[in-house]
Amino acid sequence: MEQPGLRERKRERTRRALVDAATALFTERGYEETTIADIAAAAEIGTRTFFGYFASKEELIFPEVDARVRAVDAVLAARRPGDGPVDVLLRTLQAVVEDGHDMVGAQAALRMRLTRTVPAVRGRALQLQLDAQHQIAGRLTTAFPDLDAVDAGALVGAFVGAVSGAVQALTRDGSPGLDERDRERILRSATERALRPWREDRT
Repeated sequence: MEQPGLRERKRERTRRALVDAATALFTERGYEETTIADIAAAAEIGTRTFFGYFASKEELIFPEVDARVRAVDAVLAARRPGDGPVDVLLRTLQAVVEDGHDMVGAQAALRMRLTRTVPAVRGRALQLQLDAQHQIAGRLTTAFPDLDAVDAGALVGAFVGAVSGAVQALTRDGSPGLDERDRERILRSATERALRPWREDRT
């Protein structure tokens, strides 16, 4: 009988194989031209098994939908004395990047392109973004009682907008001459500058 840890590792490998296969096929053939059966075959699993991992093609483009909310929870749990909401958000971005989530690489560029060109993907992206903003704003108002819901919503909106805008600019033209580490550094720096007025307003 397989140990729980082994089963989880095998499940994660299959999940990763599906995401990688989908990324390659969407890039080579196009989103509409790629079927779930194509993706399952490329990952060497059955189509039926696919649905044990993802409910639709759209989900493969956003495989870590809860990563930012989980990162906020982890940063809040480990926050330091004197940390404010902006510190939490910026440290969350750093944690997401350091955990290996593709923010400015090939998968991020594909995600941005499909969001611009495929209505179903755009709708899914908007839904996920709004859900995440609502959850993160709720976490901040709980952690910082002097932060009301309106200010929390505006701050998280500014954060998400800054990250999204910077990622779009960095991935649209491939950022010639920059490697992924450089792009990640630029993303963090640009987001910090965008949120600077919020930090100054609370000091």
